[in-house]
Amino acid sequence: MTAFRISEAAELLGVSNDTVRRWVDAGRLAADRDGQGHRVVAGQDLAAFARAQAGEPDADGTGFSSARNRLRGIVTAVAKDTVMAQVDIQAGPFRVVSLMSREAVDELGLEVGSVAVAVIKSTNVVVERGGRS
Repeated sequence: MTAFRISEAAELLGVSNDTVRRWVDAGRLAADRDGQGHRVVAGQDLAAFARAQAGEPDADGTGFSSARNRLRGIVTAVAKDTVMAQVDIQAGPFRVVSLMSREAVDELGLEVGSVAVAVIKSTNVVVERGGRS
């Protein structure tokens, strides 16, 4: 069974190590001790916790949609020409780049520093697995 140290769990959840420790101490997230005495979270427990933290897809009040992947972040770059635009959003540790019409950028009022939600729906999603077993 896969187990994650507090720092690894924090990175996967996009929060600080201290936040994960507080959740463990408060009993919100189960953790055990490994052979060296370090606190570890079972992979299945971490997955269930992450799913519970995600909330409902309509939590931001945008209405109903079949898209479930919503990444709220800050606009870090906007490049526009006469027809098209590129918008970069930093959502936690993730950089999302969107290509759209210049008209859409202008209508949405997207500019560096504004908050935006990247809504992603795709039938082609590449899944990679790191070196951990």
